[in-house]
Amino acid sequence: MQLAAVKEYSVAIKFIKNPSEAVQMATVQLDGCAIYYIKNPSEAVQLAAVKKYGFAIKFIKNPSEAVQMAAVQQNGHVIKDIKNPSEAVQLAAVQRYGTAIKFIKNPSEAVQMAAVQQNGHVIKDIKNPSEAVQLAAVQRYGTAIKYIENPSEAVQMAAVQQTGYAIEYVKNPSPKVMAYLAKNR
Repeated sequence: MQLAAVKEYSVAIKFIKNPSEAVQMATVQLDGCAIYYIKNPSEAVQLAAVKKYGFAIKFIKNPSEAVQMAAVQQNGHVIKDIKNPSEAVQLAAVQRYGTAIKFIKNPSEAVQMAAVQQNGHVIKDIKNPSEAVQLAAVQRYGTAIKYIENPSEAVQMAAVQQTGYAIEYVKNPSPKVMAYLAKNR
């Protein structure tokens, strides 16, 4: 009867005292956010919930790294609902969605690199990216240079080599970059 109730209306679980794990599992497989109504769900139930709907992680107290990883693999932006994610979780999030970097405080250079390799334009969400990260961004998308203040000559060159159109975003192109463009137009 409990299974039938939650299959009909997942929130019905909040009216069931001590639901079995099978009932909990059936509930979150239908509606990941219904985990909100489950007291002390097992890790298996937590995993099922975040695999269904990554943002369900915000209703889980102290999720394990495995649960965090499953959540960001479902949707990288859920990293914003994870307190102190490990570097591995951060990497998984930005590899899925480079734009998830905007939700990570003080990302390591490895996380920054993974983010720009997924989407070069996310360089705009990185404070003080290293030259290596800048290079990776413009090698992927030359026009990402528009988000880089005072790019080095190497970054300018990499951007225009990727797409000559990137020169429009370089405020003070170096003579070497201009010579390259003149020669390769």
